[in-house]
Amino acid sequence: MASMAGGMDNAGRTGVRVVVLGDPGTGKSSLVVSVATETFSENVPPVVPPTRLPADYFPDRVPITIVDTPSSKEMSPNLVAELKQADVVVLTYACDKPATLERLSTYWLPELRRMEQVEVPVIVVGCKLDLRDELQQMSLEQVMSPIMQQFREIETCIECSALKQIQVPEVFYYAQKAVLHPTAPLFDQESQTLKPRCVRALKRIFILCDNDRDGSLSDTELNDFQVRCFNAPLQPSEIAGVKKVVQEKLPEGVNERGLTLTGFLFLHALFIEKGRLETTWTVLRKFGYDNDIKLRKDLLPFSFKRAPDQSVELSLEAVDFLKGVFLMFDMDGDGALRPLEIEDIFSTAPESPWAAYPYKDAAERNVFGGFSFEAFLSEWGLMTILDPVASLANLIYLGYPGDPATALQITRRRRLDQKRQQTQRNVFQCYVFGPHNSGKSALLNALIGRTFSDEYSPTMNQRFAVNMVELAGVRIMKGARKTLITREIPEDGVAKLLSDRESLAACDIAVFVHDSSDEKSWRGATELLVEVATHGENSGFDVPCLIVSAKDDLDPYTLAIQDSTRVSQDMGIEAPIPVSMKLGDLNNVYRRIINAAQNPHLSIPETEAGRNRKQYHKIVNRSLMFVSVGVAVALVGLAAYKVYAKRKNTSG
Repeated sequence: MASMAGGMDNAGRTGVRVVVLGDPGTGKSSLVVSVATETFSENVPPVVPPTRLPADYFPDRVPITIVDTPSSKEMSPNLVAELKQADVVVLTYACDKPATLERLSTYWLPELRRMEQVEVPVIVVGCKLDLRDELQQMSLEQVMSPIMQQFREIETCIECSALKQIQVPEVFYYAQKAVLHPTAPLFDQESQTLKPRCVRALKRIFILCDNDRDGSLSDTELNDFQVRCFNAPLQPSEIAGVKKVVQEKLPEGVNERGLTLTGFLFLHALFIEKGRLETTWTVLRKFGYDNDIKLRKDLLPFSFKRAPDQSVELSLEAVDFLKGVFLMFDMDGDGALRPLEIEDIFSTAPESPWAAYPYKDAAERNVFGGFSFEAFLSEWGLMTILDPVASLANLIYLGYPGDPATALQITRRRRLDQKRQQTQRNVFQCYVFGPHNSGKSALLNALIGRTFSDEYSPTMNQRFAVNMVELAGVRIMKGARKTLITREIPEDGVAKLLSDRESLAACDIAVFVHDSSDEKSWRGATELLVEVATHGENSGFDVPCLIVSAKDDLDPYTLAIQDSTRVSQDMGIEAPIPVSMKLGDLNNVYRRIINAAQNPHLSIPETEAGRNRKQYHKIVNRSLMFVSVGVAVALVGLAAYKVYAKRKNTSG
């Protein structure tokens, strides 16, 4: 594991751009000339032209371009422009001028931080080491520790002398290393521990290399790992030496079967502490990680190019894989995954994807906060339809064994489903519209088994709830289930949603909720229905619609049934579905939503403008047909006349 020969992977970097910055007289230009010529010159120009160090200058074999900057105590527009192109900044002070050291923390570092677009590592360099006062006893660590505590962007500090040729190449080696093998993503300097995302990635790598799944890396597995990452095998004595180092410092890092995960993580922390970050970065990059310790985009080969009215779902292969994952992590066999077990499942991903919006609290949980298998799959279905790239990436982080392209599938266009009068989708997205306090949130809450509450809390942003719905009917297999995603659209957010022409393309069915006891709520829901239906007609992404008459336990307003029946008949959709979430009378509303979504050609509302437009097109088409028939008759008549005339001329 110590060998690095031929194993470097620099994340596709073709060059590193270094900008040298600092107060006048700190030795910037002399430093640049010295590294380029390997000599000290008395006659150095005020600003050295951009200088290139060839690829073979350092072991990483990546060329470096060094940009010197004019001596100034303030930022100039040209300097700001250069910094925006920098990969790393070398910030200089003079060892014989304490004021220039003080200026690092009082001006230069705060100024760099103020320029938010310049977020690059910083190498602090003390130049003119040969001129430092010999009576100064403080070490570099003592001098720089307070500054590094305040400015975490500082990657490392080093002192050098261009005159004496002391540590000049090392300055730019560390600068290159800060770009190719940065510390910040891997290691927390303050706590001296690996960062969580680094631990998660290394855990995944460990599991991938643990071929026999016994929780340890045997000598053979360690050697395979070494060859894969560094293109060179380990000798038996080297393997024994590695395990001995771990066991002396951390007894639980090694057992009779080999190196444990704890020992594997300890080794990487040790490499980083000793400044050998390239070892850990090489391992990460060989397993497909980028500088953010996420899988590189080129490792997600599945193409998600699709029409706006196509969706993405899990394949049967992915569902089978997730079933195995569920059973593996359901340690107590209670048929549910507790929050800690969910966290354990995603412990090989950069972070748990369901810990934040829109997935947090979107699926049904039991009294202990656990997911049933149906809820687990429902959450995956939601993630797949909203962010298929993230869904695929997380499947890979969990160890999906097949070709990534087999994990997800793109559905047929909904427009084609409407023509064929059927759909093959297993996941349906339902947009829930309605006025304030109409019962939208209660509809979502009941889908995921939440207890009804009389307390009204307005929804300010879109919200999701997802669950599986068991279907019944003549044409549906007994026990068949579909995933229903309900998406609550706040009344104040409707205008923004419909400002996008394709906003209804992802919607399989729209539901309009109103408070059955409130005439104003009914009027508001009707207006929303007309608005959405009009948008669907104009955009070509019309969707089936249903009306839900909520709060059926309250007394209805006068003429409620008559009005709602008239509107539904006029628009060609089903009569409103009465429900009472308070009494638990759901009236099979979710099954009815799914049934309507499965028949995408039905329950599509038609506005008066839409009917007029259809009638106009019929008239135009009929007129064109009459014109076509007339032209055909005329042409036939002309042909007959020509035949008659020809015969007449012949007989004459």
